[in-house]
Amino acid sequence: QVQLVESGGGLVQPGGSLRLSCAASGFSLEYYHITWFRQAPGKERDKVACISNSGTSTYYADSVKGRFTISRDKAENTMYLQMDSLKPEDTAVYFCATSKYYYCVDNTQQYAAWGQGTQVTVSS
Repeated sequence: QVQLVESGGGLVQPGGSLRLSCAASGFSLEYYHITWFRQAPGKERDKVACISNSGTSTYYADSVKGRFTISRDKAENTMYLQMDSLKPEDTAVYFCATSKYYYCVDNTQQYAAWGQGTQVTVSS
C-alpha cells in the first residue's frame, strides 16, 4: 500500500524550530520529486519547498527562503522539512507530496501521493 506518513508538527514559539518528516511506505522515494505544501485556514494550498528526485535541484518560496531546508534520506525512505526562525505567519497544515514526472508544479492534481497533513502553530 502506497502511503506517506507525516510527523513532527506542533506548537512552537516565534523564532523556534521544527523538523517535519514524511516517511514513505509501499514505494521508493528515490524516483520521485518531492514537494512540501502548506494550507492556512481560509487560504489555498501553497507550495513551500521542492527537491528533485536526484536531489540536485531545490526550490523555496520567497516567504521561507533562508529559513526552511528540504532534504531527503534514501536509506530511510523519508523526506524532511527543517523549519527555523519560525514566524506566526508560518502557521498552517503542512503536506508532503510526491510526483514521478513533474518537478515542483503548482497543480496539486499532478501529485500521485499525499501525506495526511501535520499542524504547525507558531504562537507565543
